[in-house]
Amino acid sequence: MSEFLTRGWNVAIPEVDIGDDIFVVQDDNGILRRVQVKTSTSTRQLKGYKGQFNIPLSQLHNILTIPVHYIFIVRHEHGWNKPVIIRQDYLLDLWGNNKLGSVYKGNLNLHFTYSDGKVKCSKIDISAYIADFTDFPLIQE
Repeated sequence: MSEFLTRGWNVAIPEVDIGDDIFVVQDDNGILRRVQVKTSTSTRQLKGYKGQFNIPLSQLHNILTIPVHYIFIVRHEHGWNKPVIIRQDYLLDLWGNNKLGSVYKGNLNLHFTYSDGKVKCSKIDISAYIADFTDFPLIQE
């Protein structure tokens, strides 16, 4: 939440949790972004570390007028990694067309591996999404 605030966006926590963790709003023009934060604790690997995330397929397929931005963050021995930010429709496309992740019991299971400054999932390089605040530009006062 603090990252969005420092970028000039207003942040609100929904009173009822039906899938969105926070709402991020650009006050001057009313642009609204829905955000779902997914966290994981790291598991060491020979080179780097990995984190696992689960997303209900029903949630992933339910694209509304305003898509969800998924923010994936892994806690490792030195703190939190930079967030991987993927918009819902992009994630759905990566899963459907590139076989990102695997499905188990109605969830999309994602295993992110972090090594040499890159992030991969299902051997697909998703490093372009590291700290990708494209949809949350800095707001100048």
